[in-house]
Amino acid sequence: MGVIDLRSDTVTQPTDEMRAAMAGAELGDDVYGDDPTVNRLEALAAKVMGKEAALFVTSGTQGNQVSIMTHIQRGEEIIAGVQSHIIHYEAGAAARLSGAAYALADNPDHVVYAADVRRLTRPSDIHFPRTGLLCLENALCDGTAVPLKTMRASSEAAWELGFKVHLDGARIFNAALTLGADPKELAACADSVMFCVSKGLCAPVGSLVCGTREFVEQARRNRKVLGGAMRQAGVLAAAGIIAIEKMTKRLWEDHENARYLGEKLARIPGIKVNEEKIHINMVFWEAAAPGFDSADFVSFLAKRNIKASGVPRGGGLYRMVTHNGVSRAAVDAVVEAVKEYAAGL
Repeated sequence: MGVIDLRSDTVTQPTDEMRAAMAGAELGDDVYGDDPTVNRLEALAAKVMGKEAALFVTSGTQGNQVSIMTHIQRGEEIIAGVQSHIIHYEAGAAARLSGAAYALADNPDHVVYAADVRRLTRPSDIHFPRTGLLCLENALCDGTAVPLKTMRASSEAAWELGFKVHLDGARIFNAALTLGADPKELAACADSVMFCVSKGLCAPVGSLVCGTREFVEQARRNRKVLGGAMRQAGVLAAAGIIAIEKMTKRLWEDHENARYLGEKLARIPGIKVNEEKIHINMVFWEAAAPGFDSADFVSFLAKRNIKASGVPRGGGLYRMVTHNGVSRAAVDAVVEAVKEYAAGL
């Protein structure tokens, strides 16, 4: 069966079709705007998100930061969830790169509601930073999808108050699948949206930032500032095209495998799973059994060719992520390994 890697859906390998497309990609120089494969990818991304234009960037973090730099002036404040990727997993980049201050919503479900937007927006006063941007996320870092109605209400609150909205849609296709929505509907809740083709979609590198033509033109300049301008990037964009056109159509398999994994883990004594929160391809679970040691557990799995995160996540939760490289048989093997470890405590 080979190695089973549950650490993230970023560990996916390019498919054979992607590798062939990358090898045969028609290339140019993207800095000059004449790499035809990159241009195709950007046009496709803009179309699926219902935006005027798109920009190929190296990572989700770079996409989010380019967007923040484009939307705000230095010293302005961004509203975001305290556990959002932009705040929690991007090394303070918005403060370091854009001079942004943070106004954080800290709700138990990690959602930023319209009431939070209104409460956190600064009044016009020389003592306060200006509120410059609302940063939403869907799917959330905890693997849940935010209802479309909730997103719309939060965005409308920001627009009424006079500032822009950016959506970190790293896994927007997963969220849309769960919500039974078109990705365009989620993207319509923001002025700009970033999504990844390397998270669960098997492309080796890259994300897309989408928005108006004017926004993307300025974002391209900011990508240059961050060292993200690429040359013959069509070798990467070729895989991204297949990721959007084909790999988004198979995400339901990952979601089903995640639910199956959650159901099986929940039956193991000493393992607690909140199955209602398994919305996409992520399973969060808690080890309640005495003597359950993180490092020892990971080592135990490694000896059985299973890779898992070595440190419990926030609140003592472990995370396992299903993806194209994790079959139903692989899930069964993981469950048996966890069961064996728990039984030996």
